[in-house]
Amino acid sequence: MADRVRGAARGSRGTSGIRGARPPLPSAEANKSKREAILDLSKYVNERIRVKFTGGREVNGILKGYDQLLNLVLDEVEEEFQEPEPHTRALGLVVLRGPTITLLSPVDGSEEIANPFIAQE
Repeated sequence: MADRVRGAARGSRGTSGIRGARPPLPSAEANKSKREAILDLSKYVNERIRVKFTGGREVNGILKGYDQLLNLVLDEVEEEFQEPEPHTRALGLVVLRGPTITLLSPVDGSEEIANPFIAQE
């Protein structure tokens, strides 16, 4: 009878009768169910931003919404082409998939500068 009780305690998942076993942390389970966004984009809502994609495409528009996967909703979007000559195309309201985004920056407060790594002739 004593062997039966010992064997049951060894094979069970509970912590009763096992020395050194710790209960799972409640905060680990809470973090697993709750996902946070990688970036806090709330300060850029209703602001104009520039987005670059993995394929080299580039758009700018007004950020209307986002989610934890970095999917974005932009309004008044313009796509910028550089080749064969620089020009833009109006797209309106679009949804941008987060996994394809490589760069995200605000338009206001930033300016283009000359490349400091190009050798001066």
